[in-house]
Amino acid sequence: MPSAGTDAASRAARRTWRERLNDQEARTLIAGTIATLVGGTFWGFSGTCASYLFEHYQVDTAWLMSVRQVFSGLLFIIIALIFDRARLIKLWTTPTHRRELLIFAAGGVLFNQFFYLASVRLTNAGTATVLQCLQLLIILAVSCLRGRRAPRRREVLGIALALAGTYLLATGGNPDNLSIPPAGIAVGLLCAVGAAAMAILPARILPVYGSNIVTGSAMLSAGVASSLVVHPWQNVPALQTDGWLALFGLVVIGSFLAYLLYMQGVKDVGSMRASLLGTIEPISATITSAVTLGTVFAPTDIAGFALIIVMVFLTV
Repeated sequence: MPSAGTDAASRAARRTWRERLNDQEARTLIAGTIATLVGGTFWGFSGTCASYLFEHYQVDTAWLMSVRQVFSGLLFIIIALIFDRARLIKLWTTPTHRRELLIFAAGGVLFNQFFYLASVRLTNAGTATVLQCLQLLIILAVSCLRGRRAPRRREVLGIALALAGTYLLATGGNPDNLSIPPAGIAVGLLCAVGAAAMAILPARILPVYGSNIVTGSAMLSAGVASSLVVHPWQNVPALQTDGWLALFGLVVIGSFLAYLLYMQGVKDVGSMRASLLGTIEPISATITSAVTLGTVFAPTDIAGFALIIVMVFLTV
């Protein structure tokens, strides 16, 4: 029979183990939260970089999309070749998974990034990023159809808030006046469709190969395909130092690092909490656009942003 001293020592050891485990969980949660917030901030910053290039250098939308996809995709592929080469090779040598990847590259990455940049050009970084958040309504609709269920009360409220927010952004509160050009609204909504496709299309291959391999492969594939049409090497804009810095910010900070940090956050804090923390993206885009580019947002714009962000909290 174990002695009382042995039992006490065992309890103390278990208590110490639990404390260490709790400390480790707390550190992981804090690190994941920081990674998600920084990643979301970088994403918002990417829209401001694109706006700067559009305003100061009249960069072509398709050219910018091709360059962004090729170079950010290459960065992901380099990381995969160094740390996870076997799974990268398996993805490209498995016909079924390769086909799903190429569908994702065309219907998700290419579609979303083109219309996101087009939305930034026609509106501004903050508005384009907020309109992209409407992807959650599309994902909700798909989820309801697949689950053969009606939206829950909070989801219905989220839909109402999203519609109200979009109305305020589009009209400024005055139905006789459009504060955003119709083309800007259209491409913003198409951007949301593309963003929803990015979440839905790779659902079967993401758990097998991981987000970095799948996203990097899709980005590079989309970039190569668009480059064959756009020929970005033939019409490189005459960028000065500030333009190259904006391009670097878009590709490295706003695409590669943003996604890398955000997905690390998803791993550490979970997808739902990461989705909520990710609402910093439109806030970041709005603030950086206002500070860097002098973009002016009306009170109705801010109200519309707020309604759509609240929608995110209600529907995730």
